[in-house]
Amino acid sequence: MRERRWELASPIEFEDLFGVSRRLQGLGFRVVAPDQDLICYVEEWRVDAPEDIHRLGEWPVEDVTLVGTSTNWNGDFYLLAGAYHTAYRSHQRSDTYCSVSHPWQMAKPMQTHHPQAMFWVGFRGEQHAFIRVRLDTIEIVAPGETRADHQRSLWTTERRDAFLTAIEALDIPLTPSVEKGKVTLHALDSEAALFCSWPDAFGPCQFEYNVADPFQFLLPATQLANTSAQSSPTVRTYMTGFLPEALHEFWDVQSTVQHAYRCCVHCQIGDLPDIGRMIQPAGKLYATISEFQTQDLLPHGNDAWAIVGIVAFEERFKIEVRLNRAPLPEADMLPWLETLIGYPMVYAPLPPFP
Repeated sequence: MRERRWELASPIEFEDLFGVSRRLQGLGFRVVAPDQDLICYVEEWRVDAPEDIHRLGEWPVEDVTLVGTSTNWNGDFYLLAGAYHTAYRSHQRSDTYCSVSHPWQMAKPMQTHHPQAMFWVGFRGEQHAFIRVRLDTIEIVAPGETRADHQRSLWTTERRDAFLTAIEALDIPLTPSVEKGKVTLHALDSEAALFCSWPDAFGPCQFEYNVADPFQFLLPATQLANTSAQSSPTVRTYMTGFLPEALHEFWDVQSTVQHAYRCCVHCQIGDLPDIGRMIQPAGKLYATISEFQTQDLLPHGNDAWAIVGIVAFEERFKIEVRLNRAPLPEADMLPWLETLIGYPMVYAPLPPFP
């Protein structure tokens, strides 16, 4: 779901992270101890070859995805997606995944949603293709938050129309509507594999439609890509579940792509500096150190679930706090978080199209 996120305004030293841990423990919250295992999520780790994943061999690694980023891309999306599908067919298994993302443009300006959205066309398993469409809102209003209720009709109307633009371009049998103040999507085929996700206070911001025919979405997706206002957009590819030997075939589809790994690493807090150095210069890692409900701290506020984590990049460290909703009015959130963590904080939502 959509979530609210804040982080430290400035980096701190690694040793200072333990002061934050002690602060949370003093409030009665469970915190990951130095000798406990945790999972850190690595992203944007730029690599020169698929085999570079073995550099993390000291730690167990899972959920490995190779991401290829083409900036200022200029080509035929149909041919690009088709080339990745050709490589995919050579190595597909029940646990493999490959997708290609491209921006698309709203049909008209909107007040609550950014004009540029994103779609992914992809292949999963042995007999499975999908199209995924995601919208980006100008403001994040998490599920349960009411501060934008006075504009609910505007939010839902614009979202319904935005989804309709994509649905018509893709020619898929879906109907968007507004029910009980939220946008809903219905498949005309009751047995269709439709998944709605990434919800905020006004319904889902993303849908995924699945079919058996791997070629069904290639041409419609190209038509949706052609709506983009960017003449040279950023295009990304995602490959999951493949051995490094198989990834070479995907690697060679485009010659001017920057490749980076995403993965989950099982480690301990003391390992984070070493992993952080290994994934320089662009890599980031995220590791959760505490989770708790806010009701005990804020008995008169809205109950929310908080996740406190470590963020590492360029050998620097920050603390992040993510909440499934704001437990206090907006004006009170930053002072409360700064008191909780003990450092100046800033609002820092994550990018909508990673």
